[in-house]
Amino acid sequence: MNTVVHLSGPQRRGPDLRELLTKVAFGDQEAFGRLYDVVAGPVLGLVRRVLRDPAQSEEVTQEVMLEVWRTAARYQPERGEVMAWVMTLAHRRAVDRVRSAQAAADRDRRAAAQAHVPAYDEVAEQVENRLEREQVRRCLKMLTELQRESVTLAYYRGCSYRETAEMLGVPLGTVKTRMRDGLIRLRDCLGVGS
Repeated sequence: MNTVVHLSGPQRRGPDLRELLTKVAFGDQEAFGRLYDVVAGPVLGLVRRVLRDPAQSEEVTQEVMLEVWRTAARYQPERGEVMAWVMTLAHRRAVDRVRSAQAAADRDRRAAAQAHVPAYDEVAEQVENRLEREQVRRCLKMLTELQRESVTLAYYRGCSYRETAEMLGVPLGTVKTRMRDGLIRLRDCLGVGS
């Protein structure tokens, strides 16, 4: 059963928000208190739907209400109702907070990713280089005397094949053959892919 309730006498209406905001624009603190009582609840509700964090929602609501106090004189009645203006301020402020939080999270992720890049380890590299040198020396000892002389002159002293041939007193073709055979044996000893 539906019951219709009729109120007798004048109906209670809320305060005129335009009038209150006009007074707030002139610094009327009492008018701001009344305006606050009317709009703070809806602002908090909107901000909470955007942010989902109760503490941040309360903080942003206070920021919005402070902005209403400071910018009341900028309100333009021809562009919309007071409540719509306040809610637009609230929505913008809430979205700005979300974007700011996202940007901070992105910065933190980038910083964390950079922090996990292994640092250059000079000691490890020196040890690795020393081990490689020792392995090369060991493999050089496995070459014939003629191969070792040719490789040493060409690769460690920077001599050309022709200069190596002249220093060893052998034909150029012999040096090339010794070099080829010596490098193949070194490659096999060092385990380097062909």
